[in-house]
Amino acid sequence: MSNAKIIVPIFIGATMLLIGARWISWESNHPPIGKCVGDCYEAYKIEDAKRREAEAAMLATASPADLGKKLFTACAACHGLGGEGGVGPKLQAQTKDAIVSMLTQYKNGETRGSQSALMWGQAAALSTDDMANIGAFVESL
Repeated sequence: MSNAKIIVPIFIGATMLLIGARWISWESNHPPIGKCVGDCYEAYKIEDAKRREAEAAMLATASPADLGKKLFTACAACHGLGGEGGVGPKLQAQTKDAIVSMLTQYKNGETRGSQSALMWGQAAALSTDDMANIGAFVESL
């Protein structure tokens, strides 16, 4: 009998045991969604309401730059955390008005460079306020 005829079934069996052990471990440490009912669910609703109120209060007092920083996390993958550039161009030293203008052009489907198609989808989801807040954040860098 060749080594392959012995090793392959052993490997498959060991893999299946490992997968089974991980699944059992996952189930015991992560109860299925929907198990929180009755008092558990009522407590969850109270905590969730408190969290939403705190978030609303924070948003009500946040500056446009702070709100823009939160939105900029989607931009950072290409433009860098500090707008220093990367795959996308450098945004540091841009004014709020310049950023709003560029985002508006992308939202309108205008071509501004080789990566316009990528930016069209990003800008499409932004409101006018979102664009202004991102512009305020970039201007603050």
